[in-house]
Amino acid sequence: MNKFYTNNYSDINLYKKKSTSSEIMTQMIYGDTFSAIKKTNKWWKIKIKEDGYIGFIKKRNFIKFVRSTHKVSKLSAKIYKKPNFKKPSGKLTFGARIRLDGKSSKFIKFQNNWIEAKNLKPIRFKSKNPFSNINIFKNVKYKWGGKTFKGLDCSALIQVLFNFNNRYCPRDAKDQVGYFKKNVSLKNLKKNDIIYWKGHVAVAISKKKLIHAYGPMKKTVIMGIDKTIKRIEDTAKLKVTKIKRL
Repeated sequence: MNKFYTNNYSDINLYKKKSTSSEIMTQMIYGDTFSAIKKTNKWWKIKIKEDGYIGFIKKRNFIKFVRSTHKVSKLSAKIYKKPNFKKPSGKLTFGARIRLDGKSSKFIKFQNNWIEAKNLKPIRFKSKNPFSNINIFKNVKYKWGGKTFKGLDCSALIQVLFNFNNRYCPRDAKDQVGYFKKNVSLKNLKKNDIIYWKGHVAVAISKKKLIHAYGPMKKTVIMGIDKTIKRIEDTAKLKVTKIKRL
């Protein structure tokens, strides 16, 4: 059995081929677990444990598997080298997972870094509604293969929210359609229903509005449901294929 590693970098691109000019298939965020299928001097072929994605990452000093205790509950959270607010050294994205190694009155220590405790939830925390805080992604840039506050795509928006709530969800829209079992009709659509087109997905935030990471608008946006359906049909010649209910 392959040894597991934990990603200890804020985000890592997973490429289709051993080249940074090849397609970015997805990303690993801090705390994601993976196994190494094959290692070379510059590239590792890996499999992400959370969703089974296989691809190539650039070789780095990854750490052996560690069991996480907390996860980031804000869109992004600054990290520091000392337990104070001077000179942040980076940011972790929503859903990043860490292991507590120490704490102060306001900070938690992990892997020689510090993060504000108020930006974290215990690893076992989960919301009854996985989409309860989906609006924090409003205006986040659209990025094919992305999964972070710096940019994400339509199916990642679904996956990162499910992962945060300790619920497995496939990475791609085509696989999510089969994963969610309950079908509903457009006329019976309600809040939190998931709307699928071929290669695209959105979440209803009410009977009349949805939110999605939308490539043509280059960001995550809230739009009218009827308007969106018409626009996608007019511009991409695609109709709604399925509507799923949790």
